[in-house]
Amino acid sequence: MTALPAAIWGSTYAVTQQWLPPGRPLFAATVRALPVGLLMLLWLRRLPKGDWWWRSLVLGSLNIGLFYALLFLAAYRLPSGLGATLVATAPMVTMAVAWLLLRQRPARVSLAAGGVGLVGVALLVLQNGLDKPLDPLGLAAGFLAVVLSSFGFVLTRKWTPTDDVVTMTAWQLVAGGLVLLPIGLVIEGAPPALDLRAVGALAYLGLLGSGVAYVLWFRGLSILGPTSASIIGLVNPVVGVLLGVVLLGEHFGPVHLVAMLLVVGSVLVAQEPVRDGLARRSSRARGLRSGQVRGAPHPSGARR
Repeated sequence: MTALPAAIWGSTYAVTQQWLPPGRPLFAATVRALPVGLLMLLWLRRLPKGDWWWRSLVLGSLNIGLFYALLFLAAYRLPSGLGATLVATAPMVTMAVAWLLLRQRPARVSLAAGGVGLVGVALLVLQNGLDKPLDPLGLAAGFLAVVLSSFGFVLTRKWTPTDDVVTMTAWQLVAGGLVLLPIGLVIEGAPPALDLRAVGALAYLGLLGSGVAYVLWFRGLSILGPTSASIIGLVNPVVGVLLGVVLLGEHFGPVHLVAMLLVVGSVLVAQEPVRDGLARRSSRARGLRSGQVRGAPHPSGARR
Protein backbone atom coordinates (compact mmCIF):
# COMPACT_ATOMS: atom_id res chain seq x y z
CA MET A 1 0.00 0.00 0.00
CA THR A 2 2.90 2.35 0.69
CA ALA A 3 4.23 1.78 -2.83
CA LEU A 4 0.95 2.97 -4.36
CA PRO A 5 1.40 6.68 -3.52
CA ALA A 6 5.00 6.52 -4.75
CA ALA A 7 3.71 5.16 -8.07
CA ILE A 8 1.05 7.87 -8.27
CA TRP A 9 3.62 10.59 -7.55
CA GLY A 10 5.78 9.20 -10.34
CA SER A 11 3.11 10.41 -12.79
CA THR A 12 3.29 14.04 -11.61
CA TYR A 13 5.95 15.07 -14.11
CA ALA A 14 4.29 13.58 -17.16
CA VAL A 15 0.82 14.87 -16.20
CA THR A 16 2.20 18.36 -15.53
CA GLN A 17 4.02 18.64 -18.84
CA GLN A 18 1.22 17.08 -20.84
CA TRP A 19 -1.94 18.76 -19.54
CA LEU A 20 -1.36 21.61 -17.06
CA PRO A 21 -1.00 25.31 -18.06
CA PRO A 22 2.70 26.02 -18.70
CA GLY A 23 4.79 28.04 -16.29
CA ARG A 24 2.38 28.02 -13.31
CA PRO A 25 4.00 25.80 -10.65
CA LEU A 26 2.59 27.70 -7.64
CA PHE A 27 -0.94 27.64 -9.03
CA ALA A 28 -0.69 23.90 -9.75
CA ALA A 29 0.73 23.22 -6.27
CA THR A 30 -2.00 25.24 -4.53
CA VAL A 31 -4.87 23.65 -6.45
CA ARG A 32 -3.42 20.21 -5.86
CA ALA A 33 -3.36 20.68 -2.08
CA LEU A 34 -5.97 23.15 -0.85
CA PRO A 35 -9.31 22.01 -2.39
CA VAL A 36 -8.95 18.35 -1.41
CA GLY A 37 -7.69 19.35 2.04
CA LEU A 38 -10.73 21.59 2.62
CA LEU A 39 -13.08 18.83 1.44
CA MET A 40 -11.49 16.36 3.84
CA LEU A 41 -11.63 18.89 6.69
CA LEU A 42 -15.33 19.61 6.04
CA TRP A 43 -16.04 15.90 6.05
CA LEU A 44 -14.07 15.20 9.25
CA ARG A 45 -15.01 18.39 11.14
CA ARG A 46 -11.98 18.08 13.42
CA LEU A 47 -9.47 20.88 14.07
CA PRO A 48 -6.01 20.61 15.61
CA LYS A 49 -5.58 21.07 19.36
CA GLY A 50 -2.72 22.49 21.39
CA ASP A 51 0.72 22.05 19.81
CA TRP A 52 -0.79 20.51 16.70
CA TRP A 53 -1.77 23.95 15.38
CA TRP A 54 1.85 24.95 14.81
CA ARG A 55 3.01 21.40 14.15
CA SER A 56 0.44 21.05 11.37
CA LEU A 57 1.69 24.31 9.88
CA VAL A 58 5.30 23.12 9.98
CA LEU A 59 4.51 19.67 8.58
CA GLY A 60 2.11 21.08 5.99
CA SER A 61 4.76 23.51 4.79
CA LEU A 62 7.48 20.84 4.56
CA ASN A 63 5.44 17.89 3.27
CA ILE A 64 2.94 19.81 1.13
CA GLY A 65 3.43 23.55 0.55
CA LEU A 66 7.12 24.02 -0.12
CA PHE A 67 7.48 20.47 -1.40
CA TYR A 68 4.71 20.90 -4.00
CA ALA A 69 6.00 24.28 -5.16
CA LEU A 70 9.51 22.93 -5.73
CA LEU A 71 8.19 19.69 -7.20
CA PHE A 72 6.12 21.46 -9.85
CA LEU A 73 9.00 23.83 -10.63
CA ALA A 74 11.16 20.78 -11.29
CA ALA A 75 8.34 19.12 -13.27
CA TYR A 76 8.11 22.10 -15.63
CA ARG A 77 11.87 22.28 -16.22
CA LEU A 78 13.06 18.66 -16.31
CA PRO A 79 12.32 15.59 -18.46
CA SER A 80 9.71 13.36 -16.87
CA GLY A 81 12.03 10.46 -16.07
CA LEU A 82 14.88 12.61 -14.80
CA GLY A 83 12.62 14.67 -12.57
CA ALA A 84 11.09 11.60 -10.98
CA THR A 85 14.45 9.90 -10.42
CA LEU A 86 15.60 12.78 -8.20
CA VAL A 87 13.18 11.40 -5.62
CA ALA A 88 15.37 8.29 -5.46
CA THR A 89 17.90 10.31 -3.47
CA ALA A 90 15.30 10.45 -0.67
CA PRO A 91 16.40 7.26 1.16
CA MET A 92 19.92 8.51 1.79
CA VAL A 93 18.67 11.98 2.73
CA THR A 94 15.99 10.54 5.02
CA MET A 95 18.51 8.27 6.75
CA ALA A 96 20.72 11.27 7.40
CA VAL A 97 17.80 13.32 8.75
CA ALA A 98 16.60 10.40 10.92
CA TRP A 99 20.09 10.10 12.40
CA LEU A 100 20.17 13.86 13.01
CA LEU A 101 16.71 14.21 14.59
CA LEU A 102 15.97 10.74 15.99
CA ARG A 103 19.50 9.40 16.55
CA GLN A 104 18.59 6.31 14.53
CA ARG A 105 21.63 4.69 12.96
CA PRO A 106 20.69 3.27 9.56
CA ALA A 107 20.99 -0.48 9.14
CA ARG A 108 23.63 -1.77 6.78
CA VAL A 109 21.06 -3.28 4.48
CA SER A 110 19.27 0.08 4.30
CA LEU A 111 22.50 1.85 3.42
CA ALA A 112 23.26 -0.77 0.79
CA ALA A 113 19.77 -0.52 -0.70
CA GLY A 114 19.97 3.26 -0.73
CA GLY A 115 23.36 3.08 -2.42
CA VAL A 116 22.10 0.74 -5.10
CA GLY A 117 19.15 3.06 -5.65
CA LEU A 118 21.54 5.98 -6.09
CA VAL A 119 23.49 3.98 -8.67
CA GLY A 120 20.25 3.54 -10.58
CA VAL A 121 19.59 7.27 -10.29
CA ALA A 122 23.09 8.09 -11.54
CA LEU A 123 22.63 5.85 -14.56
CA LEU A 124 19.29 7.44 -15.43
CA VAL A 125 20.54 10.99 -14.93
CA LEU A 126 23.62 10.33 -17.06
CA GLN A 127 21.58 8.76 -19.82
CA ASN A 128 19.06 11.61 -19.89
CA GLY A 129 21.85 14.14 -19.62
CA LEU A 130 23.31 12.90 -22.88
CA ASP A 131 19.99 13.51 -24.65
CA LYS A 132 19.56 17.19 -23.69
CA PRO A 133 21.17 19.80 -21.43
CA LEU A 134 20.23 19.58 -17.79
CA ASP A 135 18.41 22.53 -16.21
CA PRO A 136 20.32 23.59 -13.04
CA LEU A 137 17.29 25.33 -11.51
CA GLY A 138 15.08 22.30 -12.11
CA LEU A 139 17.67 19.97 -10.58
CA ALA A 140 18.12 22.22 -7.54
CA ALA A 141 14.36 22.50 -7.04
CA GLY A 142 13.88 18.73 -7.27
CA PHE A 143 16.64 17.94 -4.78
CA LEU A 144 15.55 20.67 -2.33
CA ALA A 145 12.03 19.23 -2.45
CA VAL A 146 13.46 15.88 -1.39
CA VAL A 147 15.40 17.43 1.50
CA LEU A 148 12.41 19.37 2.85
CA SER A 149 10.03 16.41 2.58
CA SER A 150 12.59 14.17 4.32
CA PHE A 151 12.60 16.54 7.29
CA GLY A 152 8.80 16.55 7.21
CA PHE A 153 8.53 12.75 7.15
CA VAL A 154 10.98 12.30 10.03
CA LEU A 155 9.24 14.98 12.10
CA THR A 156 5.91 13.25 11.41
CA ARG A 157 7.33 10.09 12.99
CA LYS A 158 9.05 12.00 15.82
CA TRP A 159 5.93 13.85 16.94
CA THR A 160 3.71 10.75 16.86
CA PRO A 161 0.29 12.20 15.94
CA THR A 162 -2.52 11.27 18.31
CA ASP A 163 -5.27 11.69 15.70
CA ASP A 164 -5.97 9.27 12.86
CA VAL A 165 -3.97 9.48 9.66
CA VAL A 166 -6.84 10.89 7.55
CA THR A 167 -7.36 13.80 9.95
CA MET A 168 -3.63 14.56 10.10
CA THR A 169 -3.42 14.48 6.30
CA ALA A 170 -6.32 16.95 6.01
CA TRP A 171 -4.62 19.39 8.40
CA GLN A 172 -1.37 19.27 6.45
CA LEU A 173 -3.03 19.70 3.05
CA VAL A 174 -4.96 22.75 4.26
CA ALA A 175 -1.93 24.26 5.98
CA GLY A 176 0.31 23.71 2.96
CA GLY A 177 -2.30 25.09 0.57
CA LEU A 178 -2.86 28.22 2.69
CA VAL A 179 0.89 28.85 2.76
CA LEU A 180 1.03 28.60 -1.03
CA LEU A 181 -2.08 30.66 -1.84
CA PRO A 182 -0.80 34.22 -1.12
CA ILE A 183 2.66 33.46 -2.51
CA GLY A 184 1.16 32.21 -5.78
CA LEU A 185 -1.16 35.20 -6.13
CA VAL A 186 1.72 37.66 -5.63
CA ILE A 187 4.22 35.91 -7.92
CA GLU A 188 1.98 34.41 -10.63
CA GLY A 189 -1.12 36.61 -10.43
CA ALA A 190 -4.67 35.51 -11.14
CA PRO A 191 -5.40 31.84 -11.94
CA PRO A 192 -5.06 30.89 -15.62
CA ALA A 193 -7.88 29.71 -17.88
CA LEU A 194 -8.28 25.95 -17.73
CA ASP A 195 -9.51 23.57 -20.41
CA LEU A 196 -11.20 20.26 -19.64
CA ARG A 197 -7.95 18.29 -19.76
CA ALA A 198 -6.29 20.63 -17.26
CA VAL A 199 -9.27 20.35 -14.90
CA GLY A 200 -9.12 16.57 -15.14
CA ALA A 201 -5.37 16.57 -14.51
CA LEU A 202 -5.73 18.78 -11.44
CA ALA A 203 -8.57 16.62 -10.12
CA TYR A 204 -6.38 13.54 -10.55
CA LEU A 205 -3.39 15.17 -8.84
CA GLY A 206 -5.58 16.52 -6.03
CA LEU A 207 -7.85 13.58 -5.24
CA LEU A 208 -5.46 10.72 -5.93
CA GLY A 209 -2.05 12.42 -5.84
CA SER A 210 -2.77 14.29 -2.61
CA GLY A 211 -5.80 12.96 -0.72
CA VAL A 212 -5.51 9.21 -1.24
CA ALA A 213 -1.75 9.11 -1.71
CA TYR A 214 -0.83 11.02 1.43
CA VAL A 215 -3.23 9.05 3.61
CA LEU A 216 -1.53 5.85 2.46
CA TRP A 217 1.93 7.38 2.71
CA PHE A 218 1.53 8.68 6.27
CA ARG A 219 0.05 5.30 7.23
CA GLY A 220 3.16 3.63 5.83
CA LEU A 221 5.39 6.06 7.73
CA SER A 222 3.71 5.15 11.01
CA ILE A 223 4.12 1.41 10.40
CA LEU A 224 7.43 1.12 8.56
CA GLY A 225 9.30 4.20 9.71
CA PRO A 226 10.76 6.94 7.50
CA THR A 227 13.77 4.99 6.21
CA SER A 228 11.89 1.92 4.93
CA ALA A 229 9.09 4.06 3.52
CA SER A 230 11.52 6.33 1.69
CA ILE A 231 13.19 3.31 0.06
CA ILE A 232 9.78 2.13 -1.13
CA GLY A 233 9.51 5.60 -2.67
CA LEU A 234 12.08 4.46 -5.25
CA VAL A 235 9.09 3.10 -7.17
CA ASN A 236 8.48 6.75 -8.10
CA PRO A 237 11.30 7.08 -10.69
CA VAL A 238 10.40 3.79 -12.34
CA VAL A 239 6.87 5.05 -12.98
CA GLY A 240 8.20 8.46 -14.03
CA VAL A 241 10.52 6.95 -16.62
CA LEU A 242 7.85 4.64 -18.04
CA LEU A 243 5.26 7.42 -18.30
CA GLY A 244 7.82 9.70 -19.91
CA VAL A 245 8.34 7.08 -22.58
CA VAL A 246 4.63 6.31 -23.12
CA LEU A 247 3.14 9.83 -22.88
CA LEU A 248 6.00 12.14 -23.86
CA GLY A 249 7.99 9.98 -26.27
CA GLU A 250 11.19 10.18 -24.21
CA HIS A 251 14.11 7.91 -25.00
CA PHE A 252 14.38 4.51 -23.33
CA GLY A 253 17.45 2.33 -23.76
CA PRO A 254 19.36 -0.53 -22.14
CA VAL A 255 20.87 1.79 -19.51
CA HIS A 256 17.39 2.81 -18.37
CA LEU A 257 16.38 -0.85 -18.07
CA VAL A 258 19.43 -1.78 -15.99
CA ALA A 259 18.92 1.26 -13.76
CA MET A 260 15.25 0.41 -13.21
CA LEU A 261 16.13 -3.18 -12.29
CA LEU A 262 18.65 -1.89 -9.75
CA VAL A 263 16.04 0.42 -8.27
CA VAL A 264 13.33 -2.24 -7.99
CA GLY A 265 15.83 -4.73 -6.55
CA SER A 266 16.92 -2.25 -3.87
CA VAL A 267 13.28 -1.65 -2.91
CA LEU A 268 12.66 -5.36 -2.40
CA VAL A 269 15.88 -6.10 -0.53
CA ALA A 270 15.31 -3.21 1.89
CA GLN A 271 11.98 -4.61 3.12
CA GLU A 272 12.24 -6.82 6.20
CA PRO A 273 9.39 -9.22 5.21
CA VAL A 274 11.14 -9.90 1.91
CA ARG A 275 14.45 -10.57 3.64
CA ASP A 276 12.77 -12.83 6.20
CA GLY A 277 11.08 -14.81 3.43
CA LEU A 278 14.36 -15.25 1.56
CA ALA A 279 16.09 -16.34 4.79
CA ARG A 280 13.38 -18.95 5.49
CA ARG A 281 13.62 -20.32 1.96
CA SER A 282 17.40 -20.47 2.20
CA SER A 283 17.14 -22.25 5.58
CA ARG A 284 14.69 -24.80 4.20
CA ALA A 285 16.90 -25.38 1.17
CA ARG A 286 19.93 -26.00 3.40
CA GLY A 287 17.86 -28.35 5.56
CA LEU A 288 16.75 -30.34 2.53
CA ARG A 289 20.30 -30.60 1.22
CA SER A 290 21.54 -31.64 4.65
CA GLY A 291 18.83 -34.31 4.90
CA GLN A 292 19.73 -35.65 1.47
CA VAL A 293 23.38 -35.86 2.44
CA ARG A 294 22.56 -37.66 5.71
CA GLY A 295 20.30 -40.08 3.87
CA ALA A 296 22.74 -40.80 1.06
CA PRO A 297 24.32 -44.31 0.98
CA HIS A 298 27.82 -44.64 2.34
CA PRO A 299 30.43 -45.57 -0.29
CA SER A 300 30.89 -48.94 1.48
CA GLY A 301 27.20 -49.69 0.93
CA ALA A 302 26.14 -49.21 4.58
CA ARG A 303 24.42 -46.17 6.01
CA ARG A 304 26.12 -43.89 8.52
